[in-house]
Amino acid sequence: MKKTLLSVATSLATIVAVAQPAATDSVPAVALSEVEVLGTRASSSTPVAFTNITGKQLAAENHGLDIPFLLTMTPSVITTSDAGAGVGYTSMRVRGTDATRINITVNDIPMNDAESHGIYWVNTPDFASSVRDIQVQRGVGTSTNGAGAFGASVNMRTQSFSSTPFAEVSGSYGSFNTNKETLRVGSGLLGDHWAIEARLSHIGSDGYRDRASSKLVSYFGQLGYFGDKTSVRFVTFGGKEDTYHAWDGISRDDLKNNRTYNPNGEIKHDGVITGFYKDQKDIYRQTHYQLIWNQTFTPEWKLNVALHYTNGYGYYQEYKNARTLKEYALEPVVTAEGTNKKASLVRKKCVDSDFGGGVFSLQYSGERLAATLGGGFNRYTNDHYGQVIWVENYTSQLAPDHEYYRNNGRKSDINIYIKGNYVITGGLSAYADLQYRHIGYRITGNNDKWDWTADPERLQALDIDEPFDFFNPKAGLNWQIDAKNRVYASFAVAQKEPTRNNYTDGLFLKHPTSEKLYDWEAGYELRSGNFSAGANFYYMNYKDQLVLNGKINEIGELMAENVPNSYRMGVELMAGYRFTDWLRWNVNATFSRNRIKDYVGYVSDYDADTWDDMWTQTEIHAGSTTIAFSPSVTVGSMIALDYKGFTAGFQSQYVSRQYLDNFERKEDSLDPYFVNNLDVAYTFKLPSIRSITVGATIYNLFNEKYETNGYSMTSALYPGGSKDNQYTLYSDPRFYPMAGINALGHVTLRF
Repeated sequence: MKKTLLSVATSLATIVAVAQPAATDSVPAVALSEVEVLGTRASSSTPVAFTNITGKQLAAENHGLDIPFLLTMTPSVITTSDAGAGVGYTSMRVRGTDATRINITVNDIPMNDAESHGIYWVNTPDFASSVRDIQVQRGVGTSTNGAGAFGASVNMRTQSFSSTPFAEVSGSYGSFNTNKETLRVGSGLLGDHWAIEARLSHIGSDGYRDRASSKLVSYFGQLGYFGDKTSVRFVTFGGKEDTYHAWDGISRDDLKNNRTYNPNGEIKHDGVITGFYKDQKDIYRQTHYQLIWNQTFTPEWKLNVALHYTNGYGYYQEYKNARTLKEYALEPVVTAEGTNKKASLVRKKCVDSDFGGGVFSLQYSGERLAATLGGGFNRYTNDHYGQVIWVENYTSQLAPDHEYYRNNGRKSDINIYIKGNYVITGGLSAYADLQYRHIGYRITGNNDKWDWTADPERLQALDIDEPFDFFNPKAGLNWQIDAKNRVYASFAVAQKEPTRNNYTDGLFLKHPTSEKLYDWEAGYELRSGNFSAGANFYYMNYKDQLVLNGKINEIGELMAENVPNSYRMGVELMAGYRFTDWLRWNVNATFSRNRIKDYVGYVSDYDADTWDDMWTQTEIHAGSTTIAFSPSVTVGSMIALDYKGFTAGFQSQYVSRQYLDNFERKEDSLDPYFVNNLDVAYTFKLPSIRSITVGATIYNLFNEKYETNGYSMTSALYPGGSKDNQYTLYSDPRFYPMAGINALGHVTLRF
């Protein structure tokens, strides 16, 4: 695949280079694309905390790692990687909130999975190569489409069209056999009205952890028409991923003695590991289509309408040791020695989803009032089903693709919002934002989880039909004191429905509830010559927040539970200084307090003598505790140099202790870490080549041993199994280790 892609890239690049004279390094964009309206973006007069990341900044770091790792220097952001090297399954948290509470849009179109509320970056690898810019809003932010923003929203815009033809070939290679190959080509403006562009990418990696490999391919294409006041774009992108599971963490002993160990795929006989299943893989294909119409009616009025459709299909296979056969609708194994109710098997879990709808935003921009009316309607359906494809020593007839569970999730999401910014006097403006959102969610069928509370016991029956109606108001003031100083303050309400996993992974007899957030924000910004600084204060008060509880489901996803009263409060500090035209230093820090006011946790009970699961729960009253995965301090620093074609960036991040659950025990926590990366590159020109950039990035420069994710699986341990005795909280935490010092070399040719 890599050789084929590079051959195609070289051929196309050569054709473009021969057809066109040498040009400068910059690629002019079509000016008419600026009629684009993004109704969910914040501006300098919006009283919310946000950071803009330009396409140039993304390109400087985009050598193979996923988008979360390209946003590491954004305030309050921390990242995770199952495979330990930033390729494959990755995620990020903002202000301690997990990925299911971070709203992601592309061209204002929702990207979060409608059921899980998360985004799987592995499904659209190298998407950063097709992104014009990214805006990260922290807190509730402005009204957006899709799942509610409970910690942050990430708004991405795809690339503008180039007005001149171009071709670009880039490649990276480094540690763990990590490699990335990308080809981008564009036609330039055709017939004064049309343009077409495309990208092909391949990313591969063996992963830092054993067998944690990734084989990822993706594409991006767009066709555009540009008139005097009209632009129409058809955008399509997608990817296919083939990754070996690295969903399970490792023990503290393994962290010390065998950091790269990956327990996924273990084949056991009589408790002894005899090998690993080679097809313990996750394979998924996702394809996106967007049709976007932008219209300028007058200088004051603009309209954006977009239709979208996403199709996804995939599955994962895994080897399961000594499973109870009746849970898979299988007969016991009968042998001469007797009847076995358990056997090792390989199961295959499949999903087949469709997501479509439309969004719009009508924008008015007058002398004192700027207002937007927007919203969207989206419909989602997803079939979940499981098959058993092999059973060890099975004596009965096993049907091909034996199916043991099936269920369907359907979701409709309607939202409408109106927001405006009104200049009261001078630099003082008032902001208001009102959103109504209706969600209808239904799940029917059988889950793959065995319900031991049912009579008779069976697979968990799913019959969930819940509507949600949310009104989310926001208001604030912004005062541009003068050209250098700005202050703002805002208050916002956000409400959010539970995720699919909150329903399927929680207690059988207790359904999750929706969450509500009251978010107060206030900030100050200073821009004076070569110096800039800012401070943002926030207090986020939650009702029934769904917080991670230190448990995982069978595919390594962190589980959550409602807590009645909790809050996050802190200050985000940012500063930057340009020493010369070619040297600057940016730094940010977040100091926060993240608490559950009176935590009551539920843990499984075990007999200390036999370790038999008693299928009961102990209620633990822990009082005021720190919310899981919520560090009290994060600090980021970037020293950047750009001198006569030579660029260098020294990136540092410190993250304080994070607890794996909500009992706030040091033995169940991630140690603080301080990680540094160094990137150097040099850009020059040759005849018929616009530019060549060669460079290298060293990650974790000082070889820090650290972990960014894990789980505790805390339980209540009773001596002799008697509930009359005092319990002891017991845990055997698991961790996801990150790679030590590693490097990627990279080269980019632009024609």
